[in-house]
Amino acid sequence: MRVAALWARIRPYPSAVAGAAIILALVLVAVVTVIAIPYNQAVTQWRGGDADWRMNPVNASPVWTNRLTGGNAPRTMRVTVDPDTIQRAPFEGGLQMRLPLSFDFPYDDFPSELTLMLTLSGTERAAFVDPVWQRPDGSEIRLGAQRITGADRIALSQDRALEGRLGDVPHVALFAQAQDRTRVVQGRYTLLIDAVLFDEGAELSAELLAFGRVHGLAGTDHLRRDLMLALLWGTPIALAFGILAAVGTTVTTLVIAAVGVWFGGLIDAVIQRLTEVTMILPILPILVMIGTLYSTSIWLMLGVVIALGIFSASIKMYRAMLLPLRRAPYIEAARAYGASNMRIVIRYMIPRILPVLIPSFVTLIPTYVFLEASLAVLGLGDPVLPTWGKVLNDAQTQGALFNGFYYWVIAPAVLLMLTGLGFALFGFALDRIFNPRLRST
Repeated sequence: MRVAALWARIRPYPSAVAGAAIILALVLVAVVTVIAIPYNQAVTQWRGGDADWRMNPVNASPVWTNRLTGGNAPRTMRVTVDPDTIQRAPFEGGLQMRLPLSFDFPYDDFPSELTLMLTLSGTERAAFVDPVWQRPDGSEIRLGAQRITGADRIALSQDRALEGRLGDVPHVALFAQAQDRTRVVQGRYTLLIDAVLFDEGAELSAELLAFGRVHGLAGTDHLRRDLMLALLWGTPIALAFGILAAVGTTVTTLVIAAVGVWFGGLIDAVIQRLTEVTMILPILPILVMIGTLYSTSIWLMLGVVIALGIFSASIKMYRAMLLPLRRAPYIEAARAYGASNMRIVIRYMIPRILPVLIPSFVTLIPTYVFLEASLAVLGLGDPVLPTWGKVLNDAQTQGALFNGFYYWVIAPAVLLMLTGLGFALFGFALDRIFNPRLRST
């Protein structure tokens, strides 16, 4: 019933409805993310490096950029061998194999990389492979013989000898037109692998990776990590940090201010002096010092933020609001029937000013969200967790804006701005609802 009544008072304010919708969307994303991608899984994937992300392209834009630019940038293609097309020719003491990897390339741009994955099994002896690139026009390019053992990853794009023969990086030269090397030849390509295995029981499997220039809804970074993971998991981390810090500082500050007002005298004087000392302490430099000299754990930073925020300037504001209540008739009535000091503070004084403080509490949440992101941008974010600030820090370190990877910066920045906007719109509307002076006007 109270929720319905509150909604009835909020509904006339479009800004409040918009803010509530943004906050609700963020909360839903946070809940779904935590359920769909558990914490341990998210941390393992984010820190997994090449082992987890080796099938992703490097610095790929989001797939939706194709629609914005009207282009047809390639996506990653994973080409495997059709078992029915494999040719085998045994000989005494060994086996000859031919493995064709055929695929259609319909894109307007070149791949970002070419990698050949070869896996030799059933033998401990090395094998030799001779890959040949067949283009749609029927021409052939020999890529150079290779000696393989076990599972080998051949980075064709980084083959300097091949680049020297072709006159350009292989993933461009192998797809380019002969007359105009800036244009792609579309059609059916085949990588034909002739292999000699020196063991009759040996087997060879092959896979070609033509990495694209677009990937996923958020793109990838310099370590091939899907940025969508960091954007999704950054939501519950940001909300948790902001809400816990806001609750921790607001509740403790309010209780301390009420205790000082009620008991007065030396207790109130000590609280005021501590507040004045804390007010001149710069929080961000202190956090930077702790992160540099001790630890960048997000939970340690949260504890320090709450500790430094207890005796903040808000104590003086709360004290000014609570002082008139000390002599209120209902307080005298509570003392008359024998209510204890803490009961009067907790039960009768604090609830009287809570409605006025709710808006400031709501607008305080994004302040701490931005604080956590600022620490991460400065390189003091938790190295374990994927957060919005960590994505921005990686983008800054890798020169994302200078290299044209705008998506790397825009996505986390927009999420931070939406968070601030949502809580600000909702908080300002609540201020008009709960503040008697604003409500009367």
